[in-house]
Amino acid sequence: MENGTKFRCQRIGCEAMFTEDDNPEDSCRYHDAGPIFHDGMKEWSCCKQRSHDFSLFLALPGCKVGKHTTEKPVTTAVKKPTPLPVAARVQTDMAKIDCSRCRQGFFCSDHGSLPSSVNAQPLKPRTTPPEKSNEDVKKSPPVPAKRVVDINEPQTCRNKGCGKTFKEKDNHAEACEYHPGPAVFHDRLRGWKCCDIHVKEFDEFMTIPPCTKGWHNADPES
Repeated sequence: MENGTKFRCQRIGCEAMFTEDDNPEDSCRYHDAGPIFHDGMKEWSCCKQRSHDFSLFLALPGCKVGKHTTEKPVTTAVKKPTPLPVAARVQTDMAKIDCSRCRQGFFCSDHGSLPSSVNAQPLKPRTTPPEKSNEDVKKSPPVPAKRVVDINEPQTCRNKGCGKTFKEKDNHAEACEYHPGPAVFHDRLRGWKCCDIHVKEFDEFMTIPPCTKGWHNADPES
C-alpha cells in the first residue's frame, strides 16, 4: 500500500478514511461484536448499548479503541435470548399489570412489550394538573449551552455513513458524503430509504455507499 493513499476503515461503527502513515493506536473507535435485534430493540452485544431508533443505534459510539484497518471484521455469533420459564413469565406479566406505563399501552423499558393477553387499562385523567413543587423545579436539568468550536479543532462527522474527521475551516457544502435516511429495517432486510437500497446482511448494510453530499456535522441532533 502507498503511504499517501486513503482507505476506508472496515471496523464496525468507524468507517473513517485513513492513510498508513497517519494511523495511531487510538485513532479508531469501533464495536468488536455484532448487533442483536430483538422485540424492536437494537443492541451492540459487545457493550450492551441499545436504542429503539435505528438511526440513533448506528450513531452509538464504539466501545473499543485501536488502529484503523482495511480488513473486514468477522462478527461473533449472537445467541437468541433464552425464553423465561412459565413461572417467571407469569411474574413478569403481573408486574406489567401494576406498571402504569404498560397499562396505557406504551413500551416500557423495565418490562418490555405488553402481551396480548393483558388488556390495556388506561389511567383515569386527572381533573386538575399537579402543582410543581420547589423541589421538582430545582431538579430540572439546565439547558446546556451550545459548544463553541474552534475552526481548527478536529471533529468527527456524525452524519450517517460518513464518520470522517474534519475541521470547520475546511467544511463546505460538498465535503460530506452521507445518508439522509431514515434507515429501513423490515422483514430481515436492511437498507436506506433515501437511496432505496436494501440488503439482507448487516455487514452489507454498513458498506452501502452514501448517496448525498452536504456539510460535515459533528452534532446532527442539534
